[in-house]
Amino acid sequence: MASPDGHAVPAQSFGRAALEYERGRPGWPEEALDLVPVPPEATVLDLGAGTGKLTRVLARRYRRVLAVEPLEHLRTILAASVPSAEVLDGAAEAIPLRDEALDAVFAAQAFHWFANDEAVAEIARVLRPDGVLALLWNEAVEPSPLPAAYRARLGELRRSVQFTSPEEGHAVLARGGFEELRSASVQHEQVSLRSDVLAFAASVSWIAHRPEAERRRILAELADLLPEGEYRFPLRAEVSWTRRARV
Repeated sequence: MASPDGHAVPAQSFGRAALEYERGRPGWPEEALDLVPVPPEATVLDLGAGTGKLTRVLARRYRRVLAVEPLEHLRTILAASVPSAEVLDGAAEAIPLRDEALDAVFAAQAFHWFANDEAVAEIARVLRPDGVLALLWNEAVEPSPLPAAYRARLGELRRSVQFTSPEEGHAVLARGGFEELRSASVQHEQVSLRSDVLAFAASVSWIAHRPEAERRRILAELADLLPEGEYRFPLRAEVSWTRRARV
C-alpha cells in the first residue's frame, strides 16, 4: 500500500523489513511482566505482535497465548519463533476473537499505531470485565553507545513522522471504558553488533516506508557513520496498565 506521494504507508512498511525487524529490535525482560497483575493461568493476547519479541516472553509465563499481527511477513517469523502461540491474522480494529475471550491484552511498542476509539472499543470487547490492558515501550537510557553523528542523523529522520502523543492515547482509553493507567519500569540491556544496529534502523517505519532508492541511500549514509564493534544499549522497559471498567 502506498500514499499519494509514492511512500509506503508507514504501518505497512514493517512487512518489507521483517528480517531486519526481527534482528534489530530489542527484546523484553521477564521482570516487566512482574509489574502487571495477570496470573499464570490467564489467556492473553499480544496485539500488533510483530515478529513475536514479546510473544515469546508471554508464552513462557501464561497458560494460553494468542498473537494478532496484520502483516504476513511478520506473522511468518512470529509463528516460527513461538510455535506454542496461536497466531492470527487480524488488526486492532478487527480482533478475530469472541466477546470477553481474554484475561489480558498486551501491546508492545505498538499502541501508537492504533490509539483510536475503534481499536480501544475492540480491545474492551474481547476483554473480560476487570481484564487488563498492558502497554509496553522500550526507551533508550543515556549514555548511548552510538556516535553523535549517527544519533543526529537518526533524529533528523525521526522528526519527519508524527506519532500519537501519550496524552492522546490516555484520553482514548478513558473514553473507551478503561480505568486510570498505572505505570512502572524495569531496566535492562541490549547487546548488538554493528549489523544489528543497522538492522534496527532499517526496520523503523520512518526509514522503511520510504521509496526503495531513498531507503537504500539513507541506510548507506548511516552505515558510513557507524564503526564496527559491539554496542551495549541501556534500556528502560516502560509498562503502563489499566483494567476494563465494569459497566
